[in-house]
Amino acid sequence: MASAPQQSQLPLFYKALEPLSSETHAAFKMQQLTHAKFLVGQHAIPITVDEFALVQRRLPIVFTEGDDPVPLALMGLNEGVNVFVSADGALTEAEMYIPAYIRRYPFMLARLAPGAQELSLCFDPTAEGIGATEEGQPLFTDGQPSDITKSILEFNESFEQAGARTQQFMRDLKELDLLMPGETTITTEGNDQPFVYRGFQIINEEKLSELRGDQLRKIHKNGMLPMLYAHLFSISLMREIFSRQMQLGLVPQPQLLQPAS
Repeated sequence: MASAPQQSQLPLFYKALEPLSSETHAAFKMQQLTHAKFLVGQHAIPITVDEFALVQRRLPIVFTEGDDPVPLALMGLNEGVNVFVSADGALTEAEMYIPAYIRRYPFMLARLAPGAQELSLCFDPTAEGIGATEEGQPLFTDGQPSDITKSILEFNESFEQAGARTQQFMRDLKELDLLMPGETTITTEGNDQPFVYRGFQIINEEKLSELRGDQLRKIHKNGMLPMLYAHLFSISLMREIFSRQMQLGLVPQPQLLQPAS
């Protein structure tokens, strides 16, 4: 059997990772869950550029700090706060767009060994809703991947392709030097101290408006411009997320926003 992929630095949500095998997991089934307990308290979710137009309608989009920033959708402004998920993992918004990063869990494509070129379909064996249970849809039929497994694989392949486009988008942002430190200050009645959120990056709107010539043509041609404005439009939603936190009593003492890395 193939060895499990390196688990020293697992992505957000994943507690373990195991390659899906028609031999080892022949009796495994997938159940449709109504709750996502792994989302409780998760305030910053990685997204792809393909999703910016959908995400920006409901969630702020920001970028992490550091040399290799990634785009995030904010489901809360403070560590451990998700205003769209109840304490038991139920989504509280019927019309909510769910980022692909969430929808792919507990599966993902991973290399089974360092330096391997091929990606294999893996899953988190600690996740709810997958296992050798009586109920659910079988992952294998007569030793072959079932239709649901084929769909899962196709979705994960599409996610990887979107991830590659996102990496190129971020390289272009870095080349254009369009990212800058972000900050949102929110004042509330009865509080002398404002709530200041930092620890993330945003697009420098002034630099964006100053682009000329080849640089401007490039972002028009490669489709970056709508994504950049989707991000900029979404920033105003940070105040709406803050208001939700206030209504839920989930605003701690003024502190800095620390998005997931």
